[in-house]
Amino acid sequence: MFEAEKTNRIRGPDFIYRVMSGAVLDIGCGHDLVVPHARPFDKRHGDANHVASQLPARSFDCVHSSHVLEHMRCPRQALAEWWSLVKPTGYMVIVVPEENLYEQGHWPSLFNSDHKSTFRIGGAASWSPVSHDLGELVQTLPNCEVAELSLQDHGYDYSLRDAVRPISRGALLASGVRKWIMQKLIEIGVPGILHLERLFALVERRFGIPVDQTRLGAVAQIQVVLRKRDGQPS
Repeated sequence: MFEAEKTNRIRGPDFIYRVMSGAVLDIGCGHDLVVPHARPFDKRHGDANHVASQLPARSFDCVHSSHVLEHMRCPRQALAEWWSLVKPTGYMVIVVPEENLYEQGHWPSLFNSDHKSTFRIGGAASWSPVSHDLGELVQTLPNCEVAELSLQDHGYDYSLRDAVRPISRGALLASGVRKWIMQKLIEIGVPGILHLERLFALVERRFGIPVDQTRLGAVAQIQVVLRKRDGQPS
């Protein structure tokens, strides 16, 4: 299941109707549009770090991005660019991995080598050298009203995370080989992959290896919903 599809099940139809009924831009959507009528903006369309130079300002009722901000070179700048595309009274919806649930104390990320940042909601100083407090980041946006800032951990098994121990080089190599094999099986469409993933998760838990639970159908993320006040253009 794709990440936006999983998150939409949590949001429900009322949220989607209220926030995403108008002109929607879905940044970094791949093949997983958040709503069918959304306009996709992916790698084939341009650089999401500099999207404001490629699309008209204040032209969308909603700008949505799921699991993209962590790939941006400068999250603060990317958010400002994306925000400039939102109409007054419109929304921006951002979803990012939560660092303690996804990276689980390991940097660089064990599960996605292209991650450039990690994210948290408030709290004390982070273990991550590239951590951002998402609430602080969005507060810098002009005419911004935070409608929601929440941790989403639906389906997440905290016992798998709590079993994590320091990883030996051999265990890390074995886990990497396993992930590569599973990806190839997914690509060729082998049935029963989720069941096999769960079996591997139990084995990895036994050896204290971090488990990417998003591959098991869980979410491990933060969602922020912003509304642009009807003030001066931004």
